[in-house]
Amino acid sequence: MTQVRPTPAASASLWERDEELAAVERALDTLCADESSSGSLLVLRGEAGLGKTALLSETRRIAEARGCTVWSARGSETLSSVPFNVVRQLLQPALLSLMPEEAREYLGDWYDIAGPALGITDPGERQADPQGVCDGLVAAVRRLARRDWPLVLLIDDAHWADQETLRWLAAFAERLDDLNVLVVVARRPGEVSGDSARHLDAVAATGSSVANLSALTPEATAGLTRATLGAHADAPFCREVWAVTGGNPYETVELLAKVQDSEFEPTESAAGELRALNRSARGGGLVARLETLGIEATRFAWAAAILGTGISVDLVAELATMSLDDAVRCADLLRTARILTEPDPAGVQPDDGELQFVHPLIATAVYNSIPDALRTAMHGIAARVVTDNGHSAAVAARHLLEVHPDSDEELVEQLREAAREHLAVGAPDAARRCLERALVEPPLPEVHARVLYELGCVTLLSAPATTVDHLQTALAMPGLEGDERVDAVHRLSQALLHNDQLEEAVRTVEAEAARQPAGPAKLRLQAVQFMWEGIHAGEATSPGRSARLADLAGTCTGRDNSERALLILRGFDAMARGENSEEVVELCDRALVNGRLAPGLGWTDPEWGLELPMMLASSYAYTDRLDRAETLYHEGLRAYESAGWSGGHLALAHAYVGLAHRRRGRLREAEASLRKSLALAERVGRRLPLHWSATCNLVDTLLARGHVDQAWQVAEEYGFAPPYPSTIVLPDPRSVRGRLLLAVGRTKDGINELEAAEKAAAVRGHHNPVLVPWTVDLARALANEDPARAARLATDVRRHAERFGTDTAIGEALRCAAALETGQRAVRLAEQAVTYLEASPCQYEHAAARVEYGIAARSSAELRRGLTLARSCGADGLVAQAEAALLSGVV
Repeated sequence: MTQVRPTPAASASLWERDEELAAVERALDTLCADESSSGSLLVLRGEAGLGKTALLSETRRIAEARGCTVWSARGSETLSSVPFNVVRQLLQPALLSLMPEEAREYLGDWYDIAGPALGITDPGERQADPQGVCDGLVAAVRRLARRDWPLVLLIDDAHWADQETLRWLAAFAERLDDLNVLVVVARRPGEVSGDSARHLDAVAATGSSVANLSALTPEATAGLTRATLGAHADAPFCREVWAVTGGNPYETVELLAKVQDSEFEPTESAAGELRALNRSARGGGLVARLETLGIEATRFAWAAAILGTGISVDLVAELATMSLDDAVRCADLLRTARILTEPDPAGVQPDDGELQFVHPLIATAVYNSIPDALRTAMHGIAARVVTDNGHSAAVAARHLLEVHPDSDEELVEQLREAAREHLAVGAPDAARRCLERALVEPPLPEVHARVLYELGCVTLLSAPATTVDHLQTALAMPGLEGDERVDAVHRLSQALLHNDQLEEAVRTVEAEAARQPAGPAKLRLQAVQFMWEGIHAGEATSPGRSARLADLAGTCTGRDNSERALLILRGFDAMARGENSEEVVELCDRALVNGRLAPGLGWTDPEWGLELPMMLASSYAYTDRLDRAETLYHEGLRAYESAGWSGGHLALAHAYVGLAHRRRGRLREAEASLRKSLALAERVGRRLPLHWSATCNLVDTLLARGHVDQAWQVAEEYGFAPPYPSTIVLPDPRSVRGRLLLAVGRTKDGINELEAAEKAAAVRGHHNPVLVPWTVDLARALANEDPARAARLATDVRRHAERFGTDTAIGEALRCAAALETGQRAVRLAEQAVTYLEASPCQYEHAAARVEYGIAARSSAELRRGLTLARSCGADGLVAQAEAALLSGVV
C-alpha cells in the first residue's frame, strides 16, 4: 500500500486500494494496446463490505474513460438458483441492441444453441446439451468481443452466481489466451461448495492476478473519517470508528453517514455513541431501523427482497398489496434511509427495474428479517405476480421452490413445466430441483410415477444411482403404461449400465419383455437386452446369446425400428465374431431405409440412443465398407454439432471419425480428430467409455505413425492401462496396450497383455482378427521365443481371416505369416499380402505390406512405392524404415 488517501475521483471505499487499481490499470494498458493480445482475468477476493463493488465501479470508470466497452453483472443470494441469470445480465444488453438478423449473423451456428439460454430466442423442442450451450456462450462472447473491442466484463458477487454461469465462466477463462477481453471477478472467500466452488477455483487458477482485500488500517480509517466529517475529528474518535467497524470500508462509510445524520461532534466525548449507531446500520439494527419507517415501508422492503431482481414500484405494490401511491411514498422513504437506491445508469440491465438495494448485506438482512411463514406465502404470491406479468414458469420457479408443500396439483404442473423449460435451454440441474420439489408437494397418485420418471431422465448421466431409485419406484407405482412404461424401463437399464450394474440392467429388461405380449414393445425390449449384452466387455453374456439373437433377427424384415435394431445388433455380433463379412453387410443394409438411418434411429434420437448407429457404422468399418462407415460417422458428427451437443456425444463422434481416418490410412487426420475427441472427453470425465475410445484410438494411431514416445506419453497421462472398462471399446484396448508395451521394449509385459486379450476374446467369441488384433502381434512377439506357438497363431489368424473374408483381414494374416518365414516363402507370402491389401481401403496396411515386401524381395521399386504410400498416410515410422532400407543397400 503506497499511500493512504485515494485519488480525488475515487470513492471512500477505495482507500488503500492502490495496488489493486494499479493491477487494473496494467490490464487495461495491455487490453487497449493491441487488438490481437491475449485476454486477462483479475479476481478480487474479500469478505462482505471490503470494497469489491467499489473497485468494480472504479474499474468501469477508468475503462470507459479509455474508450472501452464495459458489460457488467452481479450474482444474488436469492437468485443463485436461476440458471444463466448472471451471464444473461452480461450479454443480453449487447444482443438486444441488435436486430434479430444481426444477432443471428454474429452468433452464427451458435444462435439456436446459446440463444435460448440468453433469453433472446425461443428454445427448440429437443433437450439442449449443457456442454454445448456452455460452448455456445463462450463463442458468443468471442464473436461479440471482436465487434466491441476493447471489451471489459465485470462480475460482482460471483459466489452467488448461478451454477450455469459459473460453468461458462470457468470454460471462458480457460480460453482467454485466444480472446482479447479483460474479465474482473469479485467474490467472497468460501460461501459456496460443490460444483460452484470447483468452478470458482478453476477461474481463480487461470487469473492473471488474485487480490485478497484486507480491512482498512487505523490510519486510513482516520483519514476517511476526517475527509467525511471534517479535519477537526480527533484521534480518539477516529480510533473508535476503526475499533467499531474493524476497518470494514462499507461499515465505516455507513457509520460515518449516521454520524452526519446525528449531527454530533466527532470528538472523544461522542465516541461512546458509535457502537449503538453501528448496530443500527446492519443486521438486527438495520431491521429495527427499517421498522421505524412504518409498517408499509417494511412491507415494501420485504416485497423488494422477495423479488430480488426487476424491482419496480408497480410489481412491489402488487406483491405487497398496497396502492401505487403508497408504494411510491414507501420507495422514497427507503431511498432516503439508504436501504434502496436507483440502479447505476452505467451498469443498468434490461430487467433491473427501478430500484435495487444499496448493498447485498442490506438485501440479505431484509430478506432474513421476514417471518418464515410470511416469507413462504410471499414467494407464492410472487410466483403468481411474475406469471401474470408475462413471465414463464421457469422464471416463477425460484419462488415456487420456496412455497410450503400443500398437495397443490397446479403447483406440481407449474414445476413440471418449469423443468421442461430448463431442460430446453440446457439447465438440467435447475430442472432437477423443480422436479424434486414437485415430489415434496406431493403429486396426485396418478401423476406421481410420471414425475419420478421425468426426474429419472434428468439425472440419468449426472447421478445414475439416484436415477435407478427414481425409476424403480416409478415402475412399481401405477401411472406408467404402454410406450411410456417401456421408455422408463429402457431408461432404467441405461442408468444401471452407467452405474456399472450391467447384469441387473439385462435382467430388468428381460423381465419386462417377459410380461409384454408379442408385438413392437416386446421386440424393442428384447433388442435393448441384446444391445446391453452386445456392448459388454466382460463375461455377463448369457449362454447361447448369439444363437438366440440370430434366430430372432432371422424373422426380421426391417419393417419397424425394433426389427431394424435387431438387424443392426445381429450384424455387429456377427462382425465381432468374425462371421462372413458379406452376410454382415447384408444384415446392416436391411436395417437402413433407402440407404439411410430410419427416423427414430438417428444419432440424436432419444428413443434408442447413439449405441445402434455406432454399432452399425462400426460393422461397416470392419468389413471394409469404409465409405458407408465414414458417411455414418460424419453424419453423427454433423448432427451433434448442429444440435449443440458438445459433451460426451461429440467426443465419441470425433473418436469414431478418427477411427475411420485410421482405417483409411489417413493418420494425420486421424490424430487431429482423436486429439479433439480426447480434449472433449477430458471435460466429461476419465474412465468413461468415451474417454477410453478417444485414448485407445489415439494410442493406436500414434503407434501406426511410428510415434512411439508420444503414444506412451498419452497412455501414461490419460490412464490407458488396466482396469479396462466394462463396455466394448473399438479397437480392443488390450490388443493396443499390448502392442504399445512391445513397442517400448517391455516385451514380457506386452506378451502378457496380448494373452489377456486372447482370453477376453475367447470368452466373448470375438474372432475378427481386425477388430481384436491380438493374434498378429502375439505371433510376431513369440517368433523367436516360441516359434511353434507363433506358427500356430499365424495359422489360426489366417483361418479366421479367410472365414471373415475381407481383403484387409486376409492381407494382414498373410503379412503375419510372411514375418514368421524366411527366404522365398516369405517373399511369396509378402507378395500375396500386397495383392490383398492393394484391394483393401486400408492404405496404411497396404503401405506397410509394400515396404515389407520390398525388403523381403530386395526390390527398390516396391520399396519406393511403399515409401510413397507411407508418406501420404503420415506413417513416419514406415517412411524411416523404407528410407533406411534404400540407403543401406539392402535392395
